[in-house]
Amino acid sequence: MTTDPCTPAERSRAASRRAQILQAASDCFHDHGFHGASISLISKAAGMSAGHIYHYFENKEAIIAAIVERDLDRLLTLSAEMRAASDVLEALIGRAAEGVIDNLDPRTAGLKVEIVAEASRNPAVAKIVRAADRCCMSSLSETLRILRANKGHSTDDATLQGMTEVLASMFEGLLLRAIRNPDLDRDRVVAIFQRVIRQLVTDPN
Repeated sequence: MTTDPCTPAERSRAASRRAQILQAASDCFHDHGFHGASISLISKAAGMSAGHIYHYFENKEAIIAAIVERDLDRLLTLSAEMRAASDVLEALIGRAAEGVIDNLDPRTAGLKVEIVAEASRNPAVAKIVRAADRCCMSSLSETLRILRANKGHSTDDATLQGMTEVLASMFEGLLLRAIRNPDLDRDRVVAIFQRVIRQLVTDPN
């Protein structure tokens, strides 16, 4: 069940409560796994009753949907900012550094891996994750289309699809590396990622 506050103050309180719940749930999913993180545990971490949580979210799948939507909104905003930049390529390269650092954060990586793992066995979560992925990939593809058109390079769908899949695989692979090797040299990885991305997206073929 979700609330429908009417006044700005009520909407602000509701947004604050939702953010509080999502942060507590994110911590619990990371620390205990999806199934180990009960609503009771999340409510304790959030400092509110389980009933209050159900006032905002129907179940844990709804909480995951909100976490995924929050991350998707952030990525779509970044994509829009890159497309609006005077130099889309340099904007993309600059944002890539932020993406590498974010994905190499152990807690961020642990939470995202946990959500994907749950998607592999839970059809409801799989639907949420796949819908967000399609939206994200479409936005990235449009960014690359503009970038490559500005350079006079091919923008056919097959080329763009291949590039977006390679980029997604690169960044998602960082999630596992963050867990397997938390002490890796982040600055070196950032520099190499930027070089590889530049070469990939400016390939004229």
